[in-house]
Amino acid sequence: MSVWASLDEELSRWADAGRSATLWWRDDDAVAASPALDRLLAMRASYGIGLALAVIPATLQASLTARLQAEPADVAVLQHGYAHQNHAPAGEKSVELGPHRPAQVVIGELGTGLLAMMQGFGERFLPVLVPPWNRIAPALVPALPEIGYRGLSTYTARTRVNPVRGLLQVNTHAGPIRWRPTQGFLGDDFIVGLLVDTLRARRTAAASSPIADEPTGMLTHHLVHDDDIWTFLDRLWSRLCAHPAVRIVPPAEVFPQPQDVRS
Repeated sequence: MSVWASLDEELSRWADAGRSATLWWRDDDAVAASPALDRLLAMRASYGIGLALAVIPATLQASLTARLQAEPADVAVLQHGYAHQNHAPAGEKSVELGPHRPAQVVIGELGTGLLAMMQGFGERFLPVLVPPWNRIAPALVPALPEIGYRGLSTYTARTRVNPVRGLLQVNTHAGPIRWRPTQGFLGDDFIVGLLVDTLRARRTAAASSPIADEPTGMLTHHLVHDDDIWTFLDRLWSRLCAHPAVRIVPPAEVFPQPQDVRS
């Protein structure tokens, strides 16, 4: 059985159970208008689905805010750290929001970025933090609601419902890019297989599981897509949007505002 047939079979199991397989789309590293961003937004529009753009506030350019003005409300903006700068020592995994600097410095930067995002994007901005490299020191997380964040999004399945009171965590679970040793496409088998595994785990999880109701997140990076990745994404969204058991959830529904999130 091909991996695409496996996806169809898994979605049919959701349909047989009378359930909708919910998914959402997050794209990272936006800072400016570009041909790649135009292509991303055109793809979103062609399928009529929502998109969450994770924007780096320290390098945000006016061209991005201008470019998004004509987009509908289901193109939302999240905050991608502050400057997307690595502060880990040599030999450790890259992280901006790690334990290597004083917590007050890191939180101060995030607060500065939060204000810039609010001013730049208004209601399009959802106060959701997307840590660069999907990493954040656990000790920083409790402070996020205190400075105004209502959501957190990283990568891979979670083991807890929400990390702290007042903070809704919704992750992404699959992405098409191979980062090392060179950038490129991971391939249909790997990515679709990962989506199938994630959807199956959700479908068979107990109702009390933190993954049961969390929409499955697709993570992309428009600035580094090659033609193989664009072709794959087109095929994926075409297949998903045509299936009656699938619902692509807009960002404002993934992270509703205001909210009362309880751990």
